[in-house]
Amino acid sequence: MKRILLALIALVIVVAAIGAGWWYLWREGAQIAERPDIPFAPVVDESIQDPDNPAKVFRVDFARVEQEFPLSRADLLKLTPANLRALSQEEVDQIYGRLTAGPIPDGAYQGDLFFARGDSLRTRLDEVLGGIGGRIAGTKIELVETLGRTLWRGKIFDRDQLVLRNFIEDLEPLRPLIEDPDGLTTAEVPRGGLLGWFIPTTTVWQLFPAKLYCGQSLLDGRRESVIIDYLYGDEIEGYRASPDSLAGRGGLRIRDEIRMIRPGFYLGRAYANKIFLLNFTLYQPELADAGAEAFAAGEPALEDCWTGEQLRQAAQ
Repeated sequence: MKRILLALIALVIVVAAIGAGWWYLWREGAQIAERPDIPFAPVVDESIQDPDNPAKVFRVDFARVEQEFPLSRADLLKLTPANLRALSQEEVDQIYGRLTAGPIPDGAYQGDLFFARGDSLRTRLDEVLGGIGGRIAGTKIELVETLGRTLWRGKIFDRDQLVLRNFIEDLEPLRPLIEDPDGLTTAEVPRGGLLGWFIPTTTVWQLFPAKLYCGQSLLDGRRESVIIDYLYGDEIEGYRASPDSLAGRGGLRIRDEIRMIRPGFYLGRAYANKIFLLNFTLYQPELADAGAEAFAAGEPALEDCWTGEQLRQAAQ
């Protein structure tokens, strides 16, 4: 009788966990499909014409987008890492152009990457590799694609030292490529997703170090972004030529830039050899949740970088 009771309890727990999992996946899917209700400018500026080339299309300038279609803090609070994936690249760019850098982050942030509709990491890498003479090809494309889609889980910022390290949860696919994998630095970070409800933290491995500084955005030069620069990662403690060099001067020459949507939530752009590669988000749930009320009430946001001569417009 006792054995039957225990079996029934186990069955209830399994059914409940499966139900919660399906609910979570359904909720995430709904978020992905639902566009945030915020203003966007028309993609094409029809007021500008080239008399020598009537077919030429002009994009709306970011300064005009910000002036005529400002984002309120209420609009920014509608954005999530999930619903950003429902937007076109032009819309993501318009959001980015209406943000400021905010403070250089500190601590662990959960990461998620996403592409424009119909795009993929492979098509982007093919473009990038052609630009640097095909020095990286074949299996290395597969490695980067695997790392980006299944292994990368976020970034750990050290604001005081102005350095950053990316972290992964599953070391095994990269173990054969890492110098002294057992000597890698580990850290405890909050666990995201459904499993985080039951096991709040997880051990991660730190790879791909980068330097942090304020610098000009490659998309929007009107103001600075927080730059994550991998070119000189070999000067940072803990650097390993394999695989860290893949992101550095002899590899894909990765350069990220980020701007703050709200405290604890950043929108980023990754470039390889100065060619746009993909979008990503960085999210720290505790900070984002704790600061939401004050942000909505208009509390001034910290700024470490130059905000430009055109102040960020905010809708009332």
